[in-house]
Amino acid sequence: MTGCKFGPYLIHESQIFFRSQWSIGIVNLKPIAPGHVLVIPKRIAPRLADLNKEETADLMLSAQHIGGVVEKHFKGTSLTLTIQDGPQAGQTVPHVHIHVVPRKKGDWAQNDDIYKELDQQKKGVDNEDRKPRTQEEMAVEADELRSLF
Repeated sequence: MTGCKFGPYLIHESQIFFRSQWSIGIVNLKPIAPGHVLVIPKRIAPRLADLNKEETADLMLSAQHIGGVVEKHFKGTSLTLTIQDGPQAGQTVPHVHIHVVPRKKGDWAQNDDIYKELDQQKKGVDNEDRKPRTQEEMAVEADELRSLF
């Protein structure tokens, strides 16, 4: 396989670090924290309700497994897992996905500020600290993570 689709976007094979029967783990173009990754179903499905039971269970189990690995690897103490299910919920890519973000004490001044940051990312708001990464930068992180699975 040369990659996959994330909604209308081609995800290069080098960005994929995890595969299960129905799901894929990919590195993020503009992570909001170290270890911020995405878990997506292999089949393009705009909404969570569009997944069948097997895909739904696999997506959640994959997110649980990936979360445990990235939390430990990036020395987190907690996780934020987020699904924005539909455009009015902030979803900008019409493909179900779970944001997995390792967390540490004090990483945001107010705990819920992470959701504002995710929202800014979705709206394409420029943030000097979060420029899109190159394919090479994403490949390096995916290689590092791939070795953990």
